[in-house]
Formats: sequence, structure tokens, C-alpha cells
Amino acid sequence: MHVNLPERRYYKIGEVAKAFAVNTSLIRFWENEFSILKPKKNKKGNRMFTQQDIKNLELIYNLVKERGFTLDGAKKKMKQNFNNVKNNHDIISRLQGIKSELINIKNQLE
Repeated sequence: MHVNLPERRYYKIGEVAKAFAVNTSLIRFWENEFSILKPKKNKKGNRMFTQQDIKNLELIYNLVKERGFTLDGAKKKMKQNFNNVKNNHDIISRLQGIKSELINIKNQLE
């Protein structure tokens, strides 16, 4: 999944949930379940997600929602070979971006 968010330093949980097409409660749940997900909190206690948090969420989303891993399975996969899983996800994300650009070019040529 390629998430389209504007280039900013921090994102609110509502923006992140909308970008992933999930409920905010799922984002909060994943925050409790996965130790790599640590959004900062402002003085009010609102979660503020960084670019790195978004990348980690993409990785979690890919394992759980797209590839069908259970939460325990996703945790084990990430612990066993986090760098390999992250690299594979980065490659897949780039290829999906290239695919969407090629489709746009094809549509413009027609």
C-alpha cells in the first residue's frame, strides 16, 4: 500500500487513519501491540506521527492486512528479520509507485 500524505514533520492520528483507510482505534491498538510504533504526544496527549512512524505503519499494514499475518505472526516476522522485511516492503512500495505512474502515463496517451 502506498500512502499519499503531504510532506510534513508530524501527522495527526485522524490523518493517518484516513490515509490507511482504517479506524483510529486500530492505529492506537497497533501502537500498543508493536514496539516499533512510538508516536510522539503533544501537551494535550494527542498522537503526532512522524515519517518514520508512517513507514512502520505501512510495514505493519502490509504484514497484517495485505499478507494476512496474525498479530503474533507479524511480530515474529519483524523480530526474526526486520531489516529483510523492511527492505522487501520498501522495494514493493517503490514498484507500486512506479506502476501507478506508468498507468497514469498510459491513460494520458490514450
